[in-house]
Amino acid sequence: MQKRGLVLLGLTLFLLHSNVNAQKKSIKKGVHPTIATTLISNVKIIDGTGTPAKAGAVRMQGDLIVEVGQLKSINDENIINGMGLVLAPGFIDAHSHHLGDLQKKGAGLSTANQGITTIVIGQDGESYPMDTLEKEMQQHPVVANVASYAGHSSLREEVMGEKDVLRQATQVEVDKMKNILARELAKGALGISTGLEYEQAFYSSRDEVLQLAKVAAAANTRYISHIRSEDITMADALDEIIQIGKITKMPVQISHIKLAKKSDWNTATKIVEQLERARAEGVQITADVYPYTFWNSTLRVLFPARDYTNIASAQLAVTQLFDPTASYIVQYAAQPSYVGKTLAAIAVERKESEAQTLMSLVAIAADFKEKNPGYKGSIEAIAAKSMSEKDVADFIKWPYAVICSDGNGGGHPRGYGSFTRVLGKYVREDKIMSLETAIHKMTEQTANYEGIKDRGVIAAGKKADLVLLDPNTVMDHAVIGNSNALSTGIEMVWVNGQLIYKNQKATGLKPGVLIKR
Repeated sequence: MQKRGLVLLGLTLFLLHSNVNAQKKSIKKGVHPTIATTLISNVKIIDGTGTPAKAGAVRMQGDLIVEVGQLKSINDENIINGMGLVLAPGFIDAHSHHLGDLQKKGAGLSTANQGITTIVIGQDGESYPMDTLEKEMQQHPVVANVASYAGHSSLREEVMGEKDVLRQATQVEVDKMKNILARELAKGALGISTGLEYEQAFYSSRDEVLQLAKVAAAANTRYISHIRSEDITMADALDEIIQIGKITKMPVQISHIKLAKKSDWNTATKIVEQLERARAEGVQITADVYPYTFWNSTLRVLFPARDYTNIASAQLAVTQLFDPTASYIVQYAAQPSYVGKTLAAIAVERKESEAQTLMSLVAIAADFKEKNPGYKGSIEAIAAKSMSEKDVADFIKWPYAVICSDGNGGGHPRGYGSFTRVLGKYVREDKIMSLETAIHKMTEQTANYEGIKDRGVIAAGKKADLVLLDPNTVMDHAVIGNSNALSTGIEMVWVNGQLIYKNQKATGLKPGVLIKR
């Protein structure tokens, strides 16, 4: 009996010693012994770097990834069986308009259902002041992380007045904008964004934009732009952003790159060659792209010269800049019955030509805006078919292009389906790139371009933004008319270590943080 007791005592001491050693090893690897951990086991880890998938497990603690590899459970940690699926870093949306949707609909399904854990806002020249954004995030948390640019158009509106931006700024006004921009960059904005095709910035001079870009360059930030034209004057628009990159030496990025003029379709490879030449000359130029052949914007952008009553310009638009039979009105406050109809169908209804209907809709919307100055939200928008499938694929697979949604919570299906569409259509079905490459574009590559240091890779010490997905079923289902249909194949999503999405349902947690440069 005494011998048996000694054996049991020895075994107990051995187990205690083993547990202490396990805890010591965990502490050395960054695991705190008194804080609960979660182990995601039995997964194929695609870590975001572009390297091949590896079988293993990932341990999270708090908002951090603490261990990656062939791991065994420790203590009483929560264990999640990944069922052999792919575990990837959370996707970073390089060009997003989702914040309003995340605030209004706390579930955050528009981003979570496609694996997005970080949105980059302040796009197309429109932004919130960083102080306002920080206060808003504190008072009204959201499910995804948020990073923001400082918007050129917002600077113009603040300095020149919202109703006086349809002109060039004076040097005094530019200097005021430069001072505000410098303060915003010091408060954590990623850089400056421009929306040069939109009215608020359309009349700005190249010099105005360059002066502001130099402020961003001096702060070691970056420049992102919805360039002045994606159709008839695209050559000049590309030259402008290339020159900004060449003069300032800063990274520059083309927002949602596309060829929207019908006679230019299927020439994306020529544009890529031009961008490659610029890179060879030292210009750090990149692009983001969404995986659809139709865009979503105002009807007014279909008039490149802003001559909304010119029938010749309207005729050019309906023949060269979009397909009226496949382009749908997605917002129209002045006549809600038009929503969901093609412009061609509305023309038949109105007994007008398609060109005349385009002018009529612009005029009616402008009249509505004037008579309803307090109206909140977009007065009009169209999802316009104006790109070729080949061009979209060629831009997506360019090594220096990353993925974006350019989306929000309604209208265009890109708001719910961009990232899953890339993984389902372009990776699994069309095989234009590997899964590892696509995920790299959505994670580490985007993080590097945006200057986000602690996300985008599955590695110890990085923030625990993660996506568990099934590469065999992942696919978008959002379409015009049902733009909020949920994707399949995104099984679980974590933001800062907290599970925010599982089995196509939100958990209700809102752990998103404001990411500052």
